[in-house]
Amino acid sequence: MKKTLFYYLILSFFFFTACDDNETQTITVEAPSNSVEHAGFITADETWSSDKFHILKERVIVKSGVTLTIQPGTIVKGEAGTGANASSLVIARGAKINAAGTAENPIIFTSIADEIALGEKFGANLDPATATGFWGGLIVLGNAPTSPKTGATEQIEGIPADVVEGNYGGPDAADNSGTITYVSIRHGGTLIGEGNEINGLTLGGVGTGTTIHHVEVVANVDDGIECFGGTVNIDDAIVIYQGDDAYDIDQAYAGTIDNFIYIGGASSDHGLEIDGPEGSENSEGSFTLKNGSLMGSPVQGEFADFRSKARGTVDGLYFFGFNQNADVELDEPVVSSNFSSGALNITNNSFNSTAWTLDEDGEPDGNTTTWSSVEDIFADKADGADAAASDDKFVSSGNKLVTAKDGGADKSEFVGWTLADAKGLLSDF
Repeated sequence: MKKTLFYYLILSFFFFTACDDNETQTITVEAPSNSVEHAGFITADETWSSDKFHILKERVIVKSGVTLTIQPGTIVKGEAGTGANASSLVIARGAKINAAGTAENPIIFTSIADEIALGEKFGANLDPATATGFWGGLIVLGNAPTSPKTGATEQIEGIPADVVEGNYGGPDAADNSGTITYVSIRHGGTLIGEGNEINGLTLGGVGTGTTIHHVEVVANVDDGIECFGGTVNIDDAIVIYQGDDAYDIDQAYAGTIDNFIYIGGASSDHGLEIDGPEGSENSEGSFTLKNGSLMGSPVQGEFADFRSKARGTVDGLYFFGFNQNADVELDEPVVSSNFSSGALNITNNSFNSTAWTLDEDGEPDGNTTTWSSVEDIFADKADGADAAASDDKFVSSGNKLVTAKDGGADKSEFVGWTLADAKGLLSDF
């Protein structure tokens, strides 16, 4: 359903919950006049043009067999709302999104509170460090293999169980859900239910036929990019100031994420949170993460957490800016066993040896400390684990402490089109 607006509508005193400090923000919003509203199901091929704002009034679902095309330079704004009324864009299993932006004309998903104008890449009124949870996010679902607790398919988080279009997973590793290139997703992650927020970009069972590169997630309440199984490859991704994990992998995701950046904020948690298969289906799925640069928060958060039978390879990453409590954790016995056997490989990663120190309240005290050896940041927490053997393997696998940038991402891929670059956040990369 869509409706063209021919008038200015003043939406006063929207109340948004700031999830990092539980305070309420009051924002006065003037809805743009040159707009098209969208709500409910899209049942026939449709194109969203860049000469109008596109307003998500609520959850919008592209049905199976339908293609949604979003032109380069288009700005999509989500209205406020929580629970079943939260605004989000969902590409159902069997549907496609063709969101092929360019560096000159990226596609922007943002809040209706963002005062960005048509033809602009950036608005000026919302602070990326604090303006979170103003709408939902982008959810793409496919027919590629995944490993849920039971069976071969699952209902994606953020979509009620009675909405069948929220189902994902299947047998087609080469499934094609479309194209997402030069897309920036900002200020999302609104609350759906207790402890259940929408990620900036959620990928459920998305296959290798899908093209995803040059994607940015800014100031999302929950995770930046989360992959629930699937095989899709992601290149040139950047996540900044998320409230939980930057890159989250679940249910035996078996794709590659290459050339990626993370910039932590005061509420950010892990740079990487990696889980493996949950059930017997597709339990051998194995991911690859490579060529990433991760700048942590001086307040909290860890380098990486490997949990729930994690399998795959993390290679050639550069970590810096984290606090003294940050570590690389193996959280349970199967993960520890996978690390020992080579099913989980953590290789050739560099960790800047300088760390922020914290005061008794967990805040940076203005000082830094230095890790003395790479073993200081590694923790095999599995019961009965041979700590010495794990430490030895971590060191022998090429992981090391450094004092300057060593490896990591090519930041040139993020210059000119990202909010991170516009805010001067790439200088340390």
